[in-house]
Amino acid sequence: MRALPTGGRLIELIAAVLMLAASVYLYRRRDKSDSYGSQGAVILLVVAGIMALHALGALDYHPTTAEAEYLRSRR
Repeated sequence: MRALPTGGRLIELIAAVLMLAASVYLYRRRDKSDSYGSQGAVILLVVAGIMALHALGALDYHPTTAEAEYLRSRR
């Protein structure tokens, strides 16, 4: 299990949660005559999801064993 993010990543995670809440709010307050909903809310939801993944470290580079050995042998 990973530890909680620290510093900048924690701020990024908080911003992602706030964006997620804003997207839900925008989507829920849509005009009743509009059957599709808010495209802006959906885009905000996608951006919030990507930000949350980045803040949690899911998009960090993790070399394979072969890559790590190759990099060690080049030093």
